[in-house]
Amino acid sequence: MKINSTIMFPMAMLFFLTFTMESMAFRCGNGLVTEGDSKSQVLATCGNPTSKEKSCENSQQYTTTTKYGKIKKVKKCGQKLETWFYNCGDNDFIYKLTFDDGIITSITAEGRGRGKSACRGK
Repeated sequence: MKINSTIMFPMAMLFFLTFTMESMAFRCGNGLVTEGDSKSQVLATCGNPTSKEKSCENSQQYTTTTKYGKIKKVKKCGQKLETWFYNCGDNDFIYKLTFDDGIITSITAEGRGRGKSACRGK
């Protein structure tokens, strides 16, 4: 029995798409940035980001007393995150790279880019 290639190709694609990893890679010119890369690797590959943001996850608040008996509120950051955005211009995306302790933990596309590309090599 001969199997039609017009049926096999879509079935094979569906199979591979089902088992793909959820991580992304970000291409800058000839370089590739992936989860697990450091900030210095990203800077060497892609150059400076379009913008940066810092945030605090799992923050804690508590009250304590000073040695003089004065009550003060204390905020403690559980996890400091830094997010870099690369606007790769028209016909491409804005990429969001999230760093935890200087290492990329996620790469996502945040919509369409606009204007001139700020991505090295594009």
